[in-house]
Amino acid sequence: MSEILRLDALAKTYGAGDAALHVLRGVNLSLVEGEIVALIAPSGAGKSTLLHVAGLLDNAERGDVFVNGQSTRRLSDAERTSLRRDMIGFVYQSHHLLMEFTALENVVMPQMIAMVPQAKAEARAVQLLEAFGLGHRIQHLPGKLSGGERQRVAIARALANSPKLLLADEPTGNLDVATAQRVFEELLRVVRAQKLAALIATHNPEIAAQMDRRVVLRGGLLNAA
Repeated sequence: MSEILRLDALAKTYGAGDAALHVLRGVNLSLVEGEIVALIAPSGAGKSTLLHVAGLLDNAERGDVFVNGQSTRRLSDAERTSLRRDMIGFVYQSHHLLMEFTALENVVMPQMIAMVPQAKAEARAVQLLEAFGLGHRIQHLPGKLSGGERQRVAIARALANSPKLLLADEPTGNLDVATAQRVFEELLRVVRAQKLAALIATHNPEIAAQMDRRVVLRGGLLNAA
């Protein structure tokens, strides 16, 4: 299986001198196609920073991020943006949907930005929303959807451009236990069907246990759980 993500000795520090906070101290990780990994970290340990660096939303001071075998260390901002758009889907704890657009339009939007023809983008959006059990809700605005439904739309949006890598930062953290489990089961089913590599941060041990393996971020280092 091909390696989709490799984090090579990532280091990230905020501040300087005595006030410096060394969030990442040499993080290494490899994910292959079809592998789903749980990222577990105490509050404030830097999991969001790690995901943002892995997703090319932020830069590390040292080390490198390889996406589908490509080093990103020397890419321009435009090249990083293009690679992120084409290769990486990101899901946040809060859905961040555009509230004035329907569920369908929210999933179509990233595809239109990627210059996908509208008819093809809409067909892909319908396919994804139906896969998440939202076929009957595609014309609803986010304000008319439940919390679990909004998060499923956000996940569908992250998968819209057929990324090879999915990064998710506590994607069910704002949901009640039963809804979180249902949304996560649907996420796992779609991710496995599409053979994505996925790194999913969670505080929920039951959800973490359903993934292929677990890694813990503590003291700026990443270790197997």
